[in-house]
Amino acid sequence: MKRISLFIFAFLFITFAEAQSFPDSEKDGKYYRVNGAKLWVVSFGTGDPLIIIPGGPGGAHPSYRSFDSLYRTSTLVYFDAFGRGKSDTAIDVKEYTIARDIEDIEGLRQAMHFDKINVLGHSYGGVVAQGYAIKYPQHVKHLILANTFHSFVMWQENDDNSNREIKTNYPEVWDTLMKIRNQGYVSSDPLHQQIYGRVPYGFLYSYSPDNFLRKAGVKYYFNYPNPNNTKLYYQMVGKDGDFIVGSDIGNFDYRKDLKNLTMPVLIYGGRYDRVAVPWMMVKFKEYCPQAQFLIFERSGHNPQVEEPVKTMNIIREFLK
Repeated sequence: MKRISLFIFAFLFITFAEAQSFPDSEKDGKYYRVNGAKLWVVSFGTGDPLIIIPGGPGGAHPSYRSFDSLYRTSTLVYFDAFGRGKSDTAIDVKEYTIARDIEDIEGLRQAMHFDKINVLGHSYGGVVAQGYAIKYPQHVKHLILANTFHSFVMWQENDDNSNREIKTNYPEVWDTLMKIRNQGYVSSDPLHQQIYGRVPYGFLYSYSPDNFLRKAGVKYYFNYPNPNNTKLYYQMVGKDGDFIVGSDIGNFDYRKDLKNLTMPVLIYGGRYDRVAVPWMMVKFKEYCPQAQFLIFERSGHNPQVEEPVKTMNIIREFLK
């Protein structure tokens, strides 16, 4: 996801009656030691394990608690990846890589004594999920890829499309941004981040911004002052990653490998997603023709929030 939305550590409050019985993301978890680091995990439910991989890179698990209703048919495994949320952080930012995130899924599977797992990766989490399924197919029972990216080419289109939208709809922000960029500022500079953050989250990421916030029932905020999370993000997308994708995100490409996946695969996106843009999402049908593919017509980047009932029903049916 683009920098504007990455560092959202907010709780999604469940509105149905039994919400009070769900574990608390801050208190009711457990640490597992994985590849030399402690990862914070909150797990509950019945049935096959479903590991939910957050987006970002940089997102923690609390903003994914809208998947809680799947607990009746799945053992939900929410976790904060290395460097995120309540999990350990790296001494050297170079430790943050896609490869490390993939290996941490495998390490977590082993630590929790699971044989096969269902995997759901959202946005950047889908990048990790694809990499895991390609490397460890024998341990993946079902694969769900939500509003994600198949390659660095698609992530660059994320940048390009988002910036076109900002230039067109927020010209005052764009003009200010261009002035400092002409002075040599890039995405990883705090001033650049501050100006970029003036564009509301809902503009790029939702079908209906007001409805999105109402349904989510959350208080979003950008934690730009968090130096570790900012460093993690720009380590993985490159120092000017909001305009020119580099580093790990500038090199991954699963397009030629997706057709070889043999487990059931579900891929979905949102019609109004300006980040994982539909014209690139539909290309998954070419690269992974064996997958079930669909677009949510009244969603942006988070169908689990904007069309929750439909999303959960589709996931339940798929996991059967």
